[in-house]
Amino acid sequence: MANIEPEKQDAMAQEPVAELHPTDQKMSTEEVNGYSDRPVGWKYKTYSFGSIKIPCYASPPFQLTLVAFVCFMCPGMFNAVNGLGGGGQFDARTADNANVALYSTFSVFGFFAGTITNRLGIKLTLSLGGLGYVLYIASYLSYNHNQNSGFVVFAGAMLGICAGMLWAAQGAIMMSYPPEQSKGKYISWFWMIFNLGAVIGGLIPLGQNIHSSAGNVTDGTYIGFLILTFIGACLAWTLVDAKTVVRSDGSHVILMKHPTWQSELLGLLEVLKTDVWIICLFPMFLASNWFYTYQFNAFNSAKFNIRTRSLNSILYWTSQIAGAYIFGYGLDIKSLRRSMRAKVVWGVLFVITMVIWGGGYAWQKGYTRAETAPKTAPKMDWTSRGYVGPMFLYMFYGFYDAAWQTCVYWFMGAMTNNGRKLANFAGFYKGIQSAGAAIIYRIDALKAPFMNEFASSWALLAGSLLIAAPLIWTKIQDTVSIEEDLKFTDETFEDVKPMIAGEGAPEVEGKV
Repeated sequence: MANIEPEKQDAMAQEPVAELHPTDQKMSTEEVNGYSDRPVGWKYKTYSFGSIKIPCYASPPFQLTLVAFVCFMCPGMFNAVNGLGGGGQFDARTADNANVALYSTFSVFGFFAGTITNRLGIKLTLSLGGLGYVLYIASYLSYNHNQNSGFVVFAGAMLGICAGMLWAAQGAIMMSYPPEQSKGKYISWFWMIFNLGAVIGGLIPLGQNIHSSAGNVTDGTYIGFLILTFIGACLAWTLVDAKTVVRSDGSHVILMKHPTWQSELLGLLEVLKTDVWIICLFPMFLASNWFYTYQFNAFNSAKFNIRTRSLNSILYWTSQIAGAYIFGYGLDIKSLRRSMRAKVVWGVLFVITMVIWGGGYAWQKGYTRAETAPKTAPKMDWTSRGYVGPMFLYMFYGFYDAAWQTCVYWFMGAMTNNGRKLANFAGFYKGIQSAGAAIIYRIDALKAPFMNEFASSWALLAGSLLIAAPLIWTKIQDTVSIEEDLKFTDETFEDVKPMIAGEGAPEVEGKV
């Protein structure tokens, strides 16, 4: 239980505190049936699962942690496989074609996934999304035995549909559940736990191939990933509905009370009218997964043997954890107004784009696709001379990815607190992001020069920052009022208002 300074307790204890339900009211196992007393009279929801009672279960920190572990198991394992380059296979062509199918369907369904999330709810959407990752990993296990590339491509297409649903639901949770002053921190929590999944996933092939210099991973690697993705899909059912989530000040997430397919499809068009400036972020969305193909296939897979690729993958995702922590907490610095923080982080992103990718240009000049294509082409090992330089470069690429993704989510979350609108924003983000990934994976499958892939990544990142500048510099406010957020919903102020009266809620959070 969080502690509050004594003088704050005394001041707040004099203010009335509204209770959500009587403490003695009997409810079903899926409803709130009790509370955990807080120092100022605040009573946090306690959930019952049979005889097990879990305090703070419906709090944003608890729910975000659960979502992070779903992504830890599902997209985290997907990242671990693709981080090896070529899906862990020597020839990346099958993985490229599967990812083209994946991101093509993802780009279409992802764009509408916010609508699906708002209509079906968080729990069902996330679980269905997780099953797609199970099928995708299973297809590579099958490929190891029958070389059935068609099944891998089909699984990729199905995953595109499922991943669109999963990421729209995840984005809505991550951006709408936390209070305004903590959005950067919540995003960093998610991104650190999520990428820890890729780190652990990378340990599986490293442990199994530590004494091997072969080109592709073993059945045991894929079986391990398969089990973890299935657990993740099941874990999604432990979430509560978004309407049940209560923040530390007693306020609720802003949603639609009575969503229909018609209302949510029309809402998709409405959000483009009410928040037309979101279009300025579309190039950043497009860039956000574009560089993965170059980093995974043209960098990691092309130059290193399997055990070194596994090590590089671990270092890449570990660096993402560091990047998410630094940028997430930096975005919540209270000494700067939010509008100023947005300007500062834009400048920081631009500088590190030039520095890190400038270093990448120096490395990429050293080899071509033709030189690394033959199976007999020598692969670099971690014992090879000159390995330290590219190792650190790959770590900086991972750090940069986390910084980019964290900032993009924070920019969207700074525009509104409306859960319905943010689900659509997340859908736009993942749909456009996936369209870019489908294009660049197809380019890679056509054997484009590595330098072309590198140059397109760098140019798109730098150019998209310039296009996003008008929104970041003029449209991000220090706060967004509840009245403004309610314009895009059928809820009222009484439905979502904070339950603690006075000048503001105490800065307390439910502990996970």
